[in-house]
Amino acid sequence: MTSAADETPPAPTPPQSRNHLLAVLPASEFRELKAFLTTVDLRAKDRLAEPNRPIETVYFPLDAVLSMAAVDRDGEAVEVGSVGCEGMAGVAVLLGAEQSTSRMVVQIGGQAERMDVAVLRREVAHNDHFRRLLFLYVQAFMTQIAQSTACNRLHAAEQRLARWLLICRDRVGRDEMPITQETMAVMLGVRRATVTEAASRLQREGLIRYRRGVVAIMDRPGLEATTCECYGIVREEFDRLLGVRVG
Repeated sequence: MTSAADETPPAPTPPQSRNHLLAVLPASEFRELKAFLTTVDLRAKDRLAEPNRPIETVYFPLDAVLSMAAVDRDGEAVEVGSVGCEGMAGVAVLLGAEQSTSRMVVQIGGQAERMDVAVLRREVAHNDHFRRLLFLYVQAFMTQIAQSTACNRLHAAEQRLARWLLICRDRVGRDEMPITQETMAVMLGVRRATVTEAASRLQREGLIRYRRGVVAIMDRPGLEATTCECYGIVREEFDRLLGVRVG
């Protein structure tokens, strides 16, 4: 006779989506939205939006990471915000914007759910829960931008690189990620030489391994101890507002 203690516990139910915003929707609402979502494969360096161009689609990343970058007249770009599986890229349309003010680039390739802007606006107008969820996300995203701005001003390049790598790790769900030094320099708004020096220090300390455009996190607790408080502040804000973590 098999006792209750010997019974195999049921397998946990997988989330309805790998995108955390979509995952926390009630099942009935997600089923309605799913008909309007298209799963797409995104490649690193793909440009999904350009400044002063109409915004036609929004993206809910699954394991891709998208970067919003400000571009100056000479074409130089610096990241002002990024989105992974915790959110949605294209939040300006929720505030009534018709055009993008930044360039949207795929930072780390992967999959995302794509939705037409016209459909998003219609669903937001008719679905109170979805609308509230997305506006709470806008607040959390603004916190991320504000904290990143403070971090870039106040903290050392090594701390900022550690924070950025941890966020990327949370979003893609794996320790090894295809990231070039050029990408890291743009994302942090520093020269490549600064990235080389910061990455070399992290590697000497055994926290990461970097070779040929691939970064591997070797010691996550050590990397968390190295980064600044900005990493935890943003994670806690997403959790507080949405019950959704960046990782």
